[in-house]
Amino acid sequence: MSLDQVRQFCRSLSDVSEDVKWGNDLVFTIGGKMFCVVCLEPPHQIAFKCTPETLAELVEQPGLIPAPYMARAMWVQETELGSALGKRDRERLIQTAYEIIKAKLPRRRAAEKTPQRTSAKRKPARTGQRARKRR
Repeated sequence: MSLDQVRQFCRSLSDVSEDVKWGNDLVFTIGGKMFCVVCLEPPHQIAFKCTPETLAELVEQPGLIPAPYMARAMWVQETELGSALGKRDRERLIQTAYEIIKAKLPRRRAAEKTPQRTSAKRKPARTGQRARKRR
């Protein structure tokens, strides 16, 4: 599986956005929360969120390690894209990572295509008897 195939698969999931962060990492998010990260420089490494049970199973395989800085959050890293996981397994694991993150989002945020910061909205001025009482 190539970098383009990973990108195409992640973008096929609903409401996913992508961004380059930290200079050379392609980050896939839903509702502003990461679920998959791919290093853009060869050898392409890929990291994704998983369950504690899956993490324990995966790190037993050669070519898979707890993701640096993210292992405590249950992320696993394939040290070289395509070296330890087949296409079907990788897609299944990325799909699971997406579903884990999406399930933790508030409903409103999960429905957003891209996270938008909104400023505090001002309430319309009150009119009538209630407004006069407040003054």
